[in-house]
Amino acid sequence: MADDHVAGRPSSDSISTELAARRTGMAFQRTRMGADRTLMSVIRTSLSLIGFGFTIFQFFDRLRDSHVLAAGSAAPRNFGLALVLLGVGMQAIGIIYHLNFMRELRAERSALAADGLIHGTSRYPVSLTLIVAVLLFMIGLLAITSMIFNIGPFG
Repeated sequence: MADDHVAGRPSSDSISTELAARRTGMAFQRTRMGADRTLMSVIRTSLSLIGFGFTIFQFFDRLRDSHVLAAGSAAPRNFGLALVLLGVGMQAIGIIYHLNFMRELRAERSALAADGLIHGTSRYPVSLTLIVAVLLFMIGLLAITSMIFNIGPFG
């Protein structure tokens, strides 16, 4: 009869359980990083939309101001404004999705830690990606305000 538990050594079952708990904890970290990468892709796409829309808006606004275009031609300007609105809306949805996903991930990790299945003692810090996303959202709102009312830092 071989005894797995020899003088102070943990059994192979307890080692396996400990390793599984650690792998699960690392899987939560990988999932969190995946959520940050998803938010970064939303940032990239919405930044492109906001930047391109604002550029189109400004370009056609300058052409109209220099009397190259007729004063009544608002379609290109409206298209630029629509792209900026789309980018800001996409950014808002991305932020909301990220916040909801992270709240659910924290709750799942807390439940597994309470059951003793993982060692979830560290907190998830606020994501730098989320901070950048919120700042970009605010810049987008400033751009929209500037485009519609012709005021602000981008006017």
